[in-house]
Amino acid sequence: MASWKEVSAEVPDFAQRVERAFTRNKHMTMATLRADGSPRISGTELELSDGNLWPGSMPKARKARDLMRDPRVAIHGPTADPPDDPKGWIGEAKVSGRAIMVPHDEASHRFRIDIEEVVFTHLNAAGDRLVIEAWHSGRGVEVFERE
Repeated sequence: MASWKEVSAEVPDFAQRVERAFTRNKHMTMATLRADGSPRISGTELELSDGNLWPGSMPKARKARDLMRDPRVAIHGPTADPPDDPKGWIGEAKVSGRAIMVPHDEASHRFRIDIEEVVFTHLNAAGDRLVIEAWHSGRGVEVFERE
């Protein structure tokens, strides 16, 4: 597990591209696990501050209760269709890990994400192949390409 600060220090160029994709728009999608183990998809916001990732949650939200019971989480950043010139697409970012509840005010729940994986998906320079870059703690970034 790692903090965003640690990921950024280890792979700064990769982290900068991921951060740009995450901050393109405000609303993201978060996956948690319900009590019966089935998946739940919720909207969320993601704050990048103090070297950490902080998803948003209102008090007693179902996603917060999911995370208090089982901290496994995945967040998919804002999506955007590639423009007419696909080389102009900045890509999409995803992060997964564990949500750690931290003390906060009574108006909301506060979770810090301990990161297991960061994925950045984009097009190659020619705009004709999908490039998937995946960072894992202890392994660094692995790159895969698909047609």
